[in-house]
Amino acid sequence: MATFQTLPGFREFYPEDLARRNHIFRLWRRSANAFGFAEYDAPVLEPLELYKAKSGDEIEGQLFSFTDKGGREVALRPEMTPTVCRLVGAKANALKRPIKWYSIGEFYRYERMQRGRGRCFFQFNADIFGEPGVEAEIELVALLVQTIAAFGLTEQDFCVRLSDRNLWFFFLEALGLDEARSRAVLSAVDKYEKAGDEAFKDYATEFGPLDATLKAKILGFLQIKSLAALEQAANEVGGEKIAARLNDWRRVLGALDAMGLGQFVQVDLGVVRGLAYYTGFVFEAFDRKGELRAIAGGGRYNDLVKKLGGPDLPAVGFAIGDMTFALLLEQRGLMPQLVSAADVFCVIDGEKGRAAAFPDIQVLRAAGYRVEYVLRFAELAFGKQFKAATDSGARLALIYGGDEIAKGVVKIRDLTNRTENEVPSADVAVAVRDLLSG
Repeated sequence: MATFQTLPGFREFYPEDLARRNHIFRLWRRSANAFGFAEYDAPVLEPLELYKAKSGDEIEGQLFSFTDKGGREVALRPEMTPTVCRLVGAKANALKRPIKWYSIGEFYRYERMQRGRGRCFFQFNADIFGEPGVEAEIELVALLVQTIAAFGLTEQDFCVRLSDRNLWFFFLEALGLDEARSRAVLSAVDKYEKAGDEAFKDYATEFGPLDATLKAKILGFLQIKSLAALEQAANEVGGEKIAARLNDWRRVLGALDAMGLGQFVQVDLGVVRGLAYYTGFVFEAFDRKGELRAIAGGGRYNDLVKKLGGPDLPAVGFAIGDMTFALLLEQRGLMPQLVSAADVFCVIDGEKGRAAAFPDIQVLRAAGYRVEYVLRFAELAFGKQFKAATDSGARLALIYGGDEIAKGVVKIRDLTNRTENEVPSADVAVAVRDLLSG
């Protein structure tokens, strides 16, 4: 007989695994709601052309794509950005701005598996549409920090590295590079941390070797790690565009400082995000030990809604993947031991006990309490049911024995402190509520 296994790169979630996943989702949602973001959802299957329009034909190699039974070219979504741009673009005129939306969904990419990356994964996505000023970046970086810090992670555990594609373009323009050469340089900058000088190989192939003096200035700019160093470098280059952009930097960093979040944010011009649709500030969250790939990433993408057929609408967003984030929590000992336990366990003696217990069980369950009992209680000795009650992790045991039924009462045992009391049968639901809320 064939033994079926999970497909490579896909995951199943047994109850204890799902409890951990739901714990992460619960705190993500709490953070987003605290910032006034509204949750949305969307199909996992989209037209293939939606992703080609955003990223070009080369994206198809990373997708689970196929022709459906209606002859349509479709793909399982690899990310949420094109979808949310489509949704917002379709109703932009009816939506109150700024539009602050978030989602938690599953995504699929056919790519090489590695630690913290599979072929299916969940992401928390948050976006602001309709706000052209840096107020959107301030809000989203603050949300990103809060979303990570909500789990007990501190500035010793992670930081948000903040950079700026606009400032890079202004800087490279001042050095005499046209747009094509500037984009090629940014592509090299994006790879430089991992590849070193090899990152400039594609630039040299297309445009010839980069002038040594020019390259030194670019590498110096890339290594900037503070606002003071950024201001010094910008003043040396000069220009109105750079001066105006520095004011935006001061506003963003000043606002985050005022929120008490400055210690989480690191100026880092080495971050440019390889995706070409970003149009301004970009940022990534990393663990301070540098042992994991990026926890989160995002930035401004003002042109994408229009490119995908919607109105001209500025936008900023970020995404956090669940796999790397869960690894970080486990490394820091911050993934709690989540216990799935009953609130109440009913110990039942025979058919008379069942007749008395079952109405109470249904009333308590309808009130939202988790109530369990031994399904085949008639086959398990009355005394042994108490062990089952203790093993269940329940706070209370309701005892329906012959003596209790004869007296018209139910005995309630607190399994945490071993105290007991009897209550009239009609008062069980109220007594349970009072004990569990106390």
